[in-house]
Amino acid sequence: MALFAEYGTILVLLACVFGFFMAWGIGANDVANAMGTSVGAKALTIGQAIFVAMIFEFAGAYLAGGEVSSTIRKGVIASDVMEGQPELLVFGMMASLLAAGTWLLIASMRGWPVSTTHSIVGAIVGFAAVGISVDAVNWGKVGQIAASWVVSPLLAGTIACILFLSAERLILNAKDPIRNAIRYIPGYMFLVGFMIAMVTILKGLKHVLKDDGISFTFAESAMMAAVVGIIVAIIGSVLIRRVDVSQGEHNANIERIFAILMVFTACTMAFAHGSNDVANAVGPIAAIINTVESGSVAAKGVMPSWVLLLGGVGIVLGLATYGFKVMATIGKKITELTPSRGFAAELAAASTVVLASATGLPISTTHTLVGAVLGVGLARGLSTLDLKVIGSIVGSWLVTLPAGACLSIIFFYILRASFT
Repeated sequence: MALFAEYGTILVLLACVFGFFMAWGIGANDVANAMGTSVGAKALTIGQAIFVAMIFEFAGAYLAGGEVSSTIRKGVIASDVMEGQPELLVFGMMASLLAAGTWLLIASMRGWPVSTTHSIVGAIVGFAAVGISVDAVNWGKVGQIAASWVVSPLLAGTIACILFLSAERLILNAKDPIRNAIRYIPGYMFLVGFMIAMVTILKGLKHVLKDDGISFTFAESAMMAAVVGIIVAIIGSVLIRRVDVSQGEHNANIERIFAILMVFTACTMAFAHGSNDVANAVGPIAAIINTVESGSVAAKGVMPSWVLLLGGVGIVLGLATYGFKVMATIGKKITELTPSRGFAAELAAASTVVLASATGLPISTTHTLVGAVLGVGLARGLSTLDLKVIGSIVGSWLVTLPAGACLSIIFFYILRASFT
């Protein structure tokens, strides 16, 4: 069409700029809250957390983030409603990227851990409902996403609470903590190995495996993960017997062991997060490129590798330049974390991701991690939680969808007026 012939290059360039801005926001907010537990528990320094996340987030985004991209993210709107008007999709996706990126910038400046998925979905709903038609939105899908506000933190919080209470009773508060640690920590290490493998297979590598024509059922994935868990437990059992406990306070030595386990869970969550959430930034870019090149609203399109590279670099820069704000909220302001508490939170978050993959539950990575930290805090009593901080976080969650929608509507009309 004439619009794309005249302005196609400019539209693609703007889409890349807006997408990079969105990826930066994902790094500053989503990645930061994923690493916040490790930093708050002092398992990793801020510098180490950024280094680990840079490697594993980028690897996940670039190596495993190349799923064939649907034109409309998350099935929120149907592509057929824009047949004959492909420019609506282009302007809408550009507006959505800019709106979601703007909201993530605001939230990150305030230290609010919000959902990047909810940000982009809210933005898409906004331009679709106002710019096209209210009937164009799949409101059932939007309702499912909103349900994750409750499902994610509740499930993760429950698992985290149970994990920490079990560690406290079996090891930390036992008469002979070291003896019990030697007995029970291999069991926790099995869970770490199992969940690491499950998250990697179900989330981190699913796109790579799919592209190679390989697919595993949940049961097959679980069996492979169990083998990994057993190997990790055996290695852990050997290593823990070599720990020098002749000096120092016993619980301090045990906490150091949990700190090591946290590094593994942090790496896995970073890889899985990079492979999945990079799509929030690069999916709309790919949709814009495919639409401009074909001149029509294509149902599916190939994800160019350079777009994945753009998203991966944006995520890493976002974390490195502004991630400290949200890290501080997750790691220090909600409740005091130690390696054992942080380990329970991270393992609970990974477990929730696995359960959600198996059952199809709608979840948010951000809400999952915050819920897990809350669960650990509740295990020690309500007084250990900063209710004011929690209130501001929940408020930011409720505002995310409408904020993304309102910003997207404004940007949609500005972009459409600028090019038509």
